Amino acid sequence: MIPLTEAHAGLVPLVGGKAAGLGELIRAGERVPEGFCVTTEAHRAGVVPQDEVRAAYARLGGGPVAVRSSATDEDLPDASFAGQHDTVLNVEGEADLLAAIGTCWESLHGSRAAAYRQARGTDPADVHMAVVVQRMLAPVRAGVLYTANPVTGNRTEMLVEVGPGTTVVDGRTEVTRVVLADPAGSADPGWQGELWAAGRRVQAHFGTPQDVEWATDHDGTLWLLQSRPVSTLFPVPPQTDDLRVYVEFGNVQGMLRPVTPMGMATLRAMIAAMVASLGMRVEIVDIGGRLYGDLTDLVRRPASRRRLVRLMAVDFGPRAQAVMEHVLRDPRFAPSGGRSRRPADASLSTALRALRGILRALARPDAARRRLVAAVDRLRAEAAAPAHLRTAHERLRFVRDHGDGDGGAADDITWPIVAGMLASALPAHLLRGVATEDEIHAVLRGVPHNVTIEMDLALWALACAARPHRELLLDTPPAELSARYLRGALPEIGLSAFLSRYGHRAAAEADVGVPRWAEDPTPVFAAVANYLRLTDPTQAPDRRFAGAAAAAGAALDELAARVRRRRPVRGRIAIFLLRRARRLAGLRESGKFAGLYRLRTVREQLLLIGATLFPAADDVMFLTLDEVEAALDGADLTGLVARRRATHRRELRRRVVPVALLSDGTDVESTLPAPADGAGLLRGVGAATGRVTGPARVVTDPATAYLEPGEILVTATTDPGWTPLFLTAGALVTETGAIMAHGPTVAREYGIPAVISVPGATSRIVTGQVITVDGAAGTVTTAR
Repeated sequence: MIPLTEAHAGLVPLVGGKAAGLGELIRAGERVPEGFCVTTEAHRAGVVPQDEVRAAYARLGGGPVAVRSSATDEDLPDASFAGQHDTVLNVEGEADLLAAIGTCWESLHGSRAAAYRQARGTDPADVHMAVVVQRMLAPVRAGVLYTANPVTGNRTEMLVEVGPGTTVVDGRTEVTRVVLADPAGSADPGWQGELWAAGRRVQAHFGTPQDVEWATDHDGTLWLLQSRPVSTLFPVPPQTDDLRVYVEFGNVQGMLRPVTPMGMATLRAMIAAMVASLGMRVEIVDIGGRLYGDLTDLVRRPASRRRLVRLMAVDFGPRAQAVMEHVLRDPRFAPSGGRSRRPADASLSTALRALRGILRALARPDAARRRLVAAVDRLRAEAAAPAHLRTAHERLRFVRDHGDGDGGAADDITWPIVAGMLASALPAHLLRGVATEDEIHAVLRGVPHNVTIEMDLALWALACAARPHRELLLDTPPAELSARYLRGALPEIGLSAFLSRYGHRAAAEADVGVPRWAEDPTPVFAAVANYLRLTDPTQAPDRRFAGAAAAAGAALDELAARVRRRRPVRGRIAIFLLRRARRLAGLRESGKFAGLYRLRTVREQLLLIGATLFPAADDVMFLTLDEVEAALDGADLTGLVARRRATHRRELRRRVVPVALLSDGTDVESTLPAPADGAGLLRGVGAATGRVTGPARVVTDPATAYLEPGEILVTATTDPGWTPLFLTAGALVTETGAIMAHGPTVAREYGIPAVISVPGATSRIVTGQVITVDGAAGTVTTAR
């Protein structure tokens, strides 16, 4: 046992998170009720030190005390455990005090705490319980002070929840919520001003926003009862002198998971180049391991403001579009005066090259496709590492220099893809009033030459060939199958041939820090198992895809006959473009597919370097190239790697990533009016037409996804590594995305309904719940 005055942050293993926080408050000079801590040593021994407790209780003067749990994994930056363990108030007398300590010990493994711990992957054996005993207050006002607004994320505001007595934190009483931005101007500056000042002191002491329990007694004295980090806040953007706006770019690639530090540099360069091709220069910023683009200058530049909403709608999705419309109305982002030169506009020669390449592809689409395939093959060959690399320094030089040139492949790949995208997008404008978007989408189903769909169908063929081993593949966990395959202990099912073609792919594959399927084929085995559950031959993916292509051809013929009557000139142009789209639009995945060969080689070389530096070779993915060079020169970066791994694991658990942030931490979307969803009705954006009712399956990790044929896939976002799940899914629901993103595009081509940008879909829908997905209306209806 120790007095609270001796507790501090370095004693968490002994006193737990709550006691450590209280000790730090005392050290900072804050007013905290007097008390003591029964340490984790007593919990490990399994015996309450009765004599010591009685003596300490007597030193407090007896009377009522609060007996509070203080586990070693609570009140920490990544886990608050708020309300998961027991607190016993108004305990009086030695017998009741000893019993209350036992109650706190028992709550360590209660159902609430166990579920919370399991969700965070914490081993219960590593957790112990200390107990805080403090003199009980008789407050007239009590509440919680958040030193940053937890609703919006704004770091310049504080939020206070205040109510009578001690029941605010347990949610059993009505509370008043007050936002403190300038307490000097409030109607009651006294207690609010005192709280504001206390909040600033506490946050400065801990160095991070805090969730502070407080109370005032009959004399008006402010007491602090607890302080812990606000664990739900999204990391704040880099601090700047002016207010800036950042838009999340990862969802363009279907990525909401955090990117490894090594992957961040690669993606920054790739996205900056992509945006530059649109005539804009954008700084890519790492916020919480996600890629955000600083759009402030574009928002404030009159010439670019007009393009931003359209860019958001096409490439980022409707949620980003709504956010950008809000930002453009914000007077803090009013256009700046004067005319400015657009710094990254495409040159005339680039524009002419683009025009020539696009027209050439539209005129001879099959020849353009052959050039593209040849260019991809060249890039694959050029991506291989030379055989002479021997030392880690040689490998690092190769990684730094690799990919500086494209072997002349850029034009052969880029312009056929752009031509296909234009041919897909323009007919909707040419045929407005004559054909609906759903009719246009119907014509673009079953489009050939999409390398991602070819991959999915190859995986289906693999599953068909593996049917003699159906029992083994269905009854064995995918991770175990993967381990057996890698050590050569599985029967040959054709997987080696599949991985030789597609083994450089994975979910979140744009991050070089993510293992490829060739390294860990667990997701492939999970997909094969899902395919083997499909027993209805009419639902076979290859038949569905062929049927979608045939239906699209018929729809195109019908549409051509109709529009030529009503719009002879524009109709003929639109039909020409749609026919070209069917021959070119499927190529849109080829550019990324080709680039992944280089990423695979870079990853292989980095892992070889990592094996010379660390016990786990992939530790190298938590460094930058400059840091790798420093490590090769003798710097000890193991501590840095461990800290970054811990941060990455914490961010992997995050399920909500803001669409846009202000530099003060504000989640812009949280300030918009809430959508007017009806009871059981969730609104999003229809991205693939059709209406399906079926049980939902909420999936957060495609590597272990179990999906029965016909179930509706509900997830935050998707990238090509997720698409094998589409072959047997009844429909698709995502929380983010744009209509032209990977997931909706593949869903349309498979002929399954899709509704995207449904806020909170993965938390508002539960697995097994029967839902109706209406791709035309853009709604998801949950059964009551």
